[in-house]
Amino acid sequence: MRILLLGCNGQIGWELQRSLQPLGEVLALDSRSRDLAADFSRPAALAATVAAVRPDLIVNAAAHTAVDKAESEPELAQAINADAPGVLARSAAAAGAWLVHYSTDYVFDGSGDQPRDEQAPTGPLSVYGRTKLDGEAQIRASGCHHLILRTSWVHAARGGNFARTMLRLAATKSGLDVIDDQIGAPTGADLLADLTALMARAARAQPELGGTYHAVAAGATSWHGYARLVIETARERGVALALPPGALRPIPTSAWPTPAARPLNSRLDTRKLRERFDVHLPGWESGVRRMLDEILPA
Repeated sequence: MRILLLGCNGQIGWELQRSLQPLGEVLALDSRSRDLAADFSRPAALAATVAAVRPDLIVNAAAHTAVDKAESEPELAQAINADAPGVLARSAAAAGAWLVHYSTDYVFDGSGDQPRDEQAPTGPLSVYGRTKLDGEAQIRASGCHHLILRTSWVHAARGGNFARTMLRLAATKSGLDVIDDQIGAPTGADLLADLTALMARAARAQPELGGTYHAVAAGATSWHGYARLVIETARERGVALALPPGALRPIPTSAWPTPAARPLNSRLDTRKLRERFDVHLPGWESGVRRMLDEILPA
């Protein structure tokens, strides 16, 4: 199988370079690739890349994920998050290829306190959420074989992330405020990459498995709960922290205004994924601890 991986150097893309290898020949591209166009800010050029590669499977890990910045550059967010996936999907349909694409909990309005399934009404609150939802719609409208994985709070040892930020602040601050009323599931890029390989292989053999799935780690927490696990783990491992025990303070979203509104309830129901693909989703804590194993000093 010939696989075209786009956005290969992001958090998920980096892990996909590993997880997709057993499936076939992987051509990994990002926006800096020279020989073939993979710049999602210029969506039209992507069709020529697909035609040249003739992939059996396209995996799109590229996205405009700067949520607040998207509010001031909606055209760029639209190009990267919606129009480029649309081009890929129509090219996939023409080539008879499968497309895997990643979406987000931000397609929902975050109301209530129950997990949402794939059929729940959408209602994005931000440019980021609206453009990701449009990307989903363009993929479905193309008629291509596809898997859309909605996920949340992605983390990885590679690059900047929430855990690194908390560790940096805890090393110098005597008090730290973290939001406690946004609830979701921190989800490892490694878990998403492994799920992608498993799902893509199964769906190519059974096309009826195609569609939209919620793919997050099990359980849920707040950003404050996430930060507490990170800082407590670092303290247990002897990392020098200026932050005293008990100085991690919970605050509401209203106390930390941002250009883009965030959903308060990011809980996603994963029953469809677990039942159709017979997979076990580990708890979010195990994924965060595994990431910390990689970024904390030995």
